[in-house]
Amino acid sequence: MSFLNSIWSGISLLSPGSNVGGDAGAVLQTVAPVLNDAVNTASEEGGGIFSQWWIYVFYIAVIAAMYFFMFRPQRKREKEMKNLQSSLRVGDNIVTSSGMYGKIMDVGQDCFVVEFGTNRGVRIPIRKADVIGVKEPVLTQTSGETVS
Repeated sequence: MSFLNSIWSGISLLSPGSNVGGDAGAVLQTVAPVLNDAVNTASEEGGGIFSQWWIYVFYIAVIAAMYFFMFRPQRKREKEMKNLQSSLRVGDNIVTSSGMYGKIMDVGQDCFVVEFGTNRGVRIPIRKADVIGVKEPVLTQTSGETVS
């Protein structure tokens, strides 16, 4: 109940006849009649700002923009990734989400058995969702690099 009383006291400060001291009081006494006139004019012209048709158009435009800039591209990327992961076959060179390069040795229902590194005996099962691309590692040195 004290919350409602504090709101009512805040509203009563905006009334033109209220006696609020200081600069804030002068500003409130100057602004309050203008706000009251704006509310009265808006209500006389058609029910106020929230009943006008353009506010609905704005909400629809915001929702459409969110769909086209956020949700649609994300779904498109997910679909492309699932197509890539389902098209992988034995012998493909891949890169995982952790940045490791490997070669697919076997395909299971929800995982791949991948051979990592130059040691041909290291085969590790990984989830299909962890494969982010088909790429072979570049193992050649560029000019200026030295092997220590």
